[in-house]
Amino acid sequence: MSEPDPVTHELLAEGLGWAEGPTVLPDGRICFVESYRSQVSVWERGRGVSRYAYTAGGPNSCVRGDGSTMYVCQNGGTVGPWRAEEMSVPSIQVIEAEGGPARIIATELDGKRFHGPNDLVFGPDGRLYFTDPGTYRPADPEPSYLFVLEADGSGSLLAELDPPTFPNGIAIEADGSVVWAESYTGMVRRLRLDTGVIEDIARLPGEQPVADGLAVGADGRLYVTTVNGGGIDVLHPDGRYDRFIKAGVIPTNCVFQGTDLIMTDAGVLADSSDASYGGQVWRIPLGEPGLPTWTGRIG
Repeated sequence: MSEPDPVTHELLAEGLGWAEGPTVLPDGRICFVESYRSQVSVWERGRGVSRYAYTAGGPNSCVRGDGSTMYVCQNGGTVGPWRAEEMSVPSIQVIEAEGGPARIIATELDGKRFHGPNDLVFGPDGRLYFTDPGTYRPADPEPSYLFVLEADGSGSLLAELDPPTFPNGIAIEADGSVVWAESYTGMVRRLRLDTGVIEDIARLPGEQPVADGLAVGADGRLYVTTVNGGGIDVLHPDGRYDRFIKAGVIPTNCVFQGTDLIMTDAGVLADSSDASYGGQVWRIPLGEPGLPTWTGRIG
């Protein structure tokens, strides 16, 4: 592994309840979920953090869609042993406009009920791709699924990973291939939609890396957060290791905003039934752009 990247970071927000799954709004504001607060939150420079929309349960990630829509992975209401005050059901939710209700649009596809959708992303085809690893329990894993939702609200199972690997963060490459990070294996993998072939890209360094989120640079490099890694591992598309960017305490996910990387950080391990509020959001100036952000609308 190379030496940690010396770039400086800007702390945008703190005091968050398990910050995850960021997305950037057209006006430059940054949305992310706070699982412990059962909400999507929004950060704005000069105004700080406020509630964007209440979701109930345990939102795990959000992504903006067309117009004012926002789509959310809802795991039902869990973070480790924590349970939400108002539980929900594992699902994909849509928020039609800021401040509006979170409406469930899918709880199963291809006859398979969701166990705990985790992360989601629109592809250049306007379809919504998401991971469903269920609850994090390595000793007794639930099935590991990759799903896709079509614009008309239908959808299908893309892959079932057997044995379960806990597919976590998901992203789309320039050619439409689906890439994801696996928490149980520390692997980053790729599904080529034209062939249906799944490829191993690389295993992250370390003894037991718990891979979480990822984003794709315009040059194809993959930026992967690990909750026990203290930063971001950067991989070339062919799996060669590039560098390590030290950032945060418990990095959960990341997204590009121009040439900056926005990273959510849980701050405190999820090992208690009590909520914790040590989460943060960071801006990491890379000077290198990400892929364009694709959007869509479901239903």
